[in-house]
Amino acid sequence: MTNAVSALEVLALLFVLLFGLVLAMAVVLFVIDRVQSKDAIRRNYPVIGRFRELFSKLGEFFRQYFFAMDREEMPFNRAQRDWVYNSTEGKGNTIAFGSTRNLSIPGTAIFVNDTFPPLDDQFALTQPLVIGPLCRTPYAAPSFFNISGMSYGAISRPAVRALSRGAAKAGIWMNTGEGGLSPYHLEGGCDIVFQIGTAKYGARNVEGGLDDDKLVSIAAHPQVRMFEIKLAQGAKPGKGGILPGAKVNEEIAGIRGITVGQDSISPNRHVEVADFASLLDMVGHIREVTGKPVGFKTVIGSSDAYETLFEEITKRGPESAPDFITIDGGEGGTGAAPMPLMDLVGMPIREALLRIVDMRDRFGLKDRIRIIASGKLVNPSDVAWAICAGADFVTSARGFMFSLGCIQALKCNKNTCPTGITTHDPHLQRGLVVKEKYVNVANYAKSIIKEVETIAHSVGVAEPRLMRRRHVRVVQANGESVVLRKLRPSWDPSMGDDQRPLG
Repeated sequence: MTNAVSALEVLALLFVLLFGLVLAMAVVLFVIDRVQSKDAIRRNYPVIGRFRELFSKLGEFFRQYFFAMDREEMPFNRAQRDWVYNSTEGKGNTIAFGSTRNLSIPGTAIFVNDTFPPLDDQFALTQPLVIGPLCRTPYAAPSFFNISGMSYGAISRPAVRALSRGAAKAGIWMNTGEGGLSPYHLEGGCDIVFQIGTAKYGARNVEGGLDDDKLVSIAAHPQVRMFEIKLAQGAKPGKGGILPGAKVNEEIAGIRGITVGQDSISPNRHVEVADFASLLDMVGHIREVTGKPVGFKTVIGSSDAYETLFEEITKRGPESAPDFITIDGGEGGTGAAPMPLMDLVGMPIREALLRIVDMRDRFGLKDRIRIIASGKLVNPSDVAWAICAGADFVTSARGFMFSLGCIQALKCNKNTCPTGITTHDPHLQRGLVVKEKYVNVANYAKSIIKEVETIAHSVGVAEPRLMRRRHVRVVQANGESVVLRKLRPSWDPSMGDDQRPLG
């Protein structure tokens, strides 16, 4: 009995001490909040006002897991993410009872099934497509779906390793992003596109210009198939890449040629490229030095400006043309970008792609310049739409991040990514197990390819690149759908259209 009483007394004493500590903290916070002058809410409502910031942060969590419907979230909703997650695990993506997709939303793509589709034995796999036929070393790209640019530094070492190994297993290419070529890009054995950003990381001289010797050294790797000059990306047109200093460790600094621990901010454009003429000069120079296909990546603000590019190509001859053009939509993503650029600048991919494809075809360069579409294209419907619109290839970055386990925590710029994808914290990187995740990467790519081929078969063609604008309808504001070729007829006679594009 005495022992029981003693225990209760101890508990009571602990409770009093805890209550006293909480009360003392509340008093201290009350004084701090009342005296400070930066936050009006905390000044007028000391202590209680602090819960507003807490609840605002928790709101993001609760909306994602408890309140948002499957098709509501941005930038990617639960249905989009779940499709990727299921495909990475090799699960079937069949559903029951009916679609949860609202087919009356303007812009929704609806594919035109053929009344008498090809028989199953007439279904063909996608054939390789040659990029850079005039180069010393052309590239026969085996897949229409590939990994877009993600720099080592912006994403972690295990993420790069898993993507490299997964890309090799799936038979697709991997873009290095502007952060240079690391050993982890090469170790998986996949095809690689080396991206040259405005800071020319990995290929720069002391002054920050292109170093031809380094270009030759990079091109000497058989895995490096192409070079991509990055003019702009969808998340931040007109702004250079941003790598927070917290992510710049010794290894990354060595690969890029920058200072450890300092923010790495690239110029907003290539200093030697002031117009399309100098851009073609740069394309030609890199192609001559490396012998491999060279193209550029950009965001379209106005397609009118690109008339000058194609006129310059016509004047110089088709051999001067870039081997490919990557069109990134204004809805593209990145690890860190100013909100005004992320939200407000750059033409969406569903408009930009059509305009540039039509312009290329109008100038008779369809077989010379390949078009690569990028920007929030993560599901089979997105990829199939882009091919119908005229893209030769589609690349995705965030789709492959989901395949690695990304949960859209929106912490990419803080070095605190909970899944280990965009952080260099060793403790957090432990969660990304390469030998498991590379299989998920490959499964995702294979699932996209298989299901786009299934859509192609359904609309009546043997393989995806035979799809045309007549094979997809687009929902209008009045709820009715209109076939894409009527909204924007193609300039390419092989597309089966006898009209010319509208405006």
